[in-house]
Amino acid sequence: MTIATADLDTSGIVADDYVVLGLATCFIKEEGEIYQVQVIEPIPSAALEAILKGIATSYGTAIATTFGSVLMNDTTYIPAEFPVEAQFCDDFAFRLVAATRTYKARSIAQTHIPVGTGKSDFNFSIERKRVLNIQRIVRTEDNVKQHEYTHKVL
Repeated sequence: MTIATADLDTSGIVADDYVVLGLATCFIKEEGEIYQVQVIEPIPSAALEAILKGIATSYGTAIATTFGSVLMNDTTYIPAEFPVEAQFCDDFAFRLVAATRTYKARSIAQTHIPVGTGKSDFNFSIERKRVLNIQRIVRTEDNVKQHEYTHKVL
């Protein structure tokens, strides 16, 4: 699968840099029906540490890998540990670079999952569904009514 990487700033990142990818269970709403999809997303170091502490997450599994094994020569590769029907998240390349930088800045986070291994004993929950294509439409009726003296000095 080709991901747009023309404006990608990978300065300071080498192929051997550590990154964690997660397989998230998300949902897409089409014509009133909700469909489940598997999405591959880079997980930043702070998010990984929170997930490891037990917060509910839509990630069923996470694997530690290297930047170069996922993105090379403007081509992205799905790791063998993930199902072939899984799809990459929006802005995958940009998020991959950003997540990689978080592990470079906080190298202690690289010890949670060794490179080449995975972890799947998370507090997995889809109770709060992550709907990817939801649109929020703001209407006049949504405005909060304020007292007429709210912005006046009395």
